[in-house]
Order: sequence, then structure tokens, then C-alpha cells
Amino acid sequence: MIVVHHLNDSRSQRILWLLEELGAPYEIRSYARDAQTRLAPPELKAVHPLGKSPVITDGEMTVHESGAIIDYLIRRHGAGKLQPPAGSADHEVYLQWLHYAEGSAMLPLMLFMYVMRLGEAGTPLHPRIEGEIDNHLAYLDQALEGRDYLLGEALTGADIQMSFVGEVGRAFGKLPGYPQATAWLDRLHARPAYKAAIERGGPYGLGG
Repeated sequence: MIVVHHLNDSRSQRILWLLEELGAPYEIRSYARDAQTRLAPPELKAVHPLGKSPVITDGEMTVHESGAIIDYLIRRHGAGKLQPPAGSADHEVYLQWLHYAEGSAMLPLMLFMYVMRLGEAGTPLHPRIEGEIDNHLAYLDQALEGRDYLLGEALTGADIQMSFVGEVGRAFGKLPGYPQATAWLDRLHARPAYKAAIERGGPYGLGG
């Protein structure tokens, strides 16, 4: 049985969504953020030394990092779904999106969140950070021009991985002005499997 170690309002929500799309059976073990610090509880360290979510266990295998989990689950449990054929040009693009989401696109969004907590002290950093956010959202918007999903007309794991970028961008009020990205995120949230994952995972502050 696949076990998703699920932290509220976190990247682990997209792993639940992926499993719903795959129709794979799974179990949720839930963890709550500290109300003051918003950090994961220490109990997650018993699953993986980093104490971060998402992390899954699948039999004897423990996998962490969103992109690695999505890749693992699709290869092991996808039966050919949610990714282009291995070796194809589209598969190389797909892999780039899996790495790009956390390797590049999330960085300025996370910096924005932390710098906002500095108040006036963070003001000099705002123009550079917001410029980088706009750069990445414009890239996403352009990639979605004329298509429903990142690889064309069918959902793939790339969309699931990138969804968190869109959700955090929307939460910070950065999506207006990017119509393709806005419509894409709405399209993702309308999927029955996405709604089923919210139902199972509990309240999700980024799902609106």
C-alpha cells in the first residue's frame, strides 16, 4: 500500500491528486503544521530525516521530493498514463517541467513569502523578486498558449507538479495578467480527481 505522509496546506496535496488521477489505492497519514511557525511537526522526521512533506512510503521504498515522487508513482503505478512515451521529444520536455517547478519557478515565490515577513527591511528586495516572479509566470503563460495543458491536450504529471506554482502565484495575487495560466489552473481545479483529493486530504488553503 502506498502511504502519503500528508501535511496540511502543502505540496503533498498534489501527490494525493496524482494518485486519484491514477486510480491507485493509497493511505493518508496526516500531519498538522505548527500554528505559530507553520512548520511541519517533528513526527515527520521519523519517516525521513529531513522532516519534510511530501514523502511517501511504498512497501520498503521511501521517496521524498515532489518531482521524484511524481516520477516514481507514474512509472511504477501509472500503466503508461500521465506521461509522454519514454524516449520521445515530449518526454524530455515533460522531465524539464518536473525539475523546473521546484528548481526555478518556486524560488522567487518562496523568497517573496519570506521577505514579506521582514516588513520595511525587505523593501529593497521586492523589485528584483517580483521581477523574477513575473518572468516565470510569463514563461508559464506563454507555454500554455493555444493548449489546455503543458504538453498539449492531455494532463500529465508536469501539470500536477507545476500546479503548486500556479496556486502559490494566485495566493500572492500574481496571476492577474496571465490569462492562459489562470485558465489552466481553473481547469486543473475543476478535474474530478482534484476535487476527490481535496475531499480526502481535508481543507486546502491553496485550492481556491
